[in-house]
Amino acid sequence: MSAPVIVSAVRTAIGTARKGTLANTDGETLASAIVEETVCRSGLEPHRFDDILLAESQYGGGDLARYAAVVNGMLDVPGVALNRHCAGSLTSIGLAAASVKSGMESALVAGGVQATSMAPRLRQRVAGTADEYADWYPATHPDSPTAPNLDVSITVGWNTAKAVGITREEQDAWACRSHQRAVAAIDAGKFADEIVPLKLDGPGDAPVEFAVDEHPRRDTSPAKLASLKVLHPEIPGFSITAGNSSGINDAAAAVAVTSAELALAEGLTPLARILAWGAAGVDPALMGFGALRAADKVLRRAGLTYADVTLWEINEAFASVPIAACKEFGLDEERVNFSGSGCSLGHPVAASGARMVVTLVHELRRRGGGLGLATMCAGGGQGGAVLIEV
Repeated sequence: MSAPVIVSAVRTAIGTARKGTLANTDGETLASAIVEETVCRSGLEPHRFDDILLAESQYGGGDLARYAAVVNGMLDVPGVALNRHCAGSLTSIGLAAASVKSGMESALVAGGVQATSMAPRLRQRVAGTADEYADWYPATHPDSPTAPNLDVSITVGWNTAKAVGITREEQDAWACRSHQRAVAAIDAGKFADEIVPLKLDGPGDAPVEFAVDEHPRRDTSPAKLASLKVLHPEIPGFSITAGNSSGINDAAAAVAVTSAELALAEGLTPLARILAWGAAGVDPALMGFGALRAADKVLRRAGLTYADVTLWEINEAFASVPIAACKEFGLDEERVNFSGSGCSLGHPVAASGARMVVTLVHELRRRGGGLGLATMCAGGGQGGAVLIEV
């Protein structure tokens, strides 16, 4: 079977939703930009691609992948939209790798787009009325007191912290370090190779270039984080705050996945191999553990152990999730979220998984190679993971 390799890996800078630089940038624009740059950096002609797989979440049910194909003149390349909530773009990368490995296709773009700032509001007719409508949010799982359908601060953050015995102080310390690492990475220029600058209209239509993640806070401190109120003071011992939670963000990220044979024939330089991928399901009330179970599954499939992994990206939907993983897997925290994650860089839901893979590819290349595992929990009690080797 063909070995799937990554020949380009890019992302946009991450914006703070609704008040940041991407607040007026729609998903179509982000999708078109990320596909254009992914294809350009791959070294392949656009018509050589078999498909485009882009995850999207809460964006109205269109098909951003096909839109991006048409905008970029790739009229003979189809596109598919897929949704596994937070783990959507990890799933798109896994599906692309599977298609290559099966021999059915040889070149695909896979990633995700999140335009929270411009996402449409959904409405549903109120039952029992003729024409009365109310805001509607698609359900990820049946609602319950222990797993409220629209409150992941409980299903992910708090329930994970409770189950593992993680304190507020531990979560705040992790979040503070996340910001410090993200700021240090930005200052060192670590993200320069992976970020595609976006040309946007600024005030008075003056052009603005967006190329630096804007969500990390340079002034974050343990004292400031400790001063924040918990999100549910009515719940005894509740420890989740806005500070030890992820941001709400806009961004896009993607990789070009090809067969090793095509890369060799076209003289391309593979950046990484995709070794294994997978998804997991857990009780929705323990959603945070989806990240751990997905990592378990992928490492078993690859015949590897936790100690074999050089670098980890464990999305900080809430700080409690990577802390729980470190405790359960016995991980060295220095190898986890080395340049920040959701608490600092932000969490552009449908793009976060691809963002993590992109960052792993570039960081492992800087370090001379190794294994990288990106894993995260996802709505409804799920998890997704992708294992790469540089």
